[in-house]
Amino acid sequence: MPTAVLTDRERTAVQAYLRLLHTVRAAFDGPPDGGRPAVVPPAVLAEAEQALARAGLSGNEEAFFRLLRAWCPPTA
Repeated sequence: MPTAVLTDRERTAVQAYLRLLHTVRAAFDGPPDGGRPAVVPPAVLAEAEQALARAGLSGNEEAFFRLLRAWCPPTA
């Protein structure tokens, strides 16, 4: 399997996305009180959006997810 070599900005975008993903998962895995919907802190979402923009990946999800799969392959 080839190894992806990411630029610093691409790596930052992937890391920000993974932090966002983990935050969303943690929110949905919280106690099932049913009282309020899960909330993602705006700062976490803004960090991911800014990182994507700096890496030139805003609006180019296909390229971003290709980088993500190459750098952090799914585990079975």
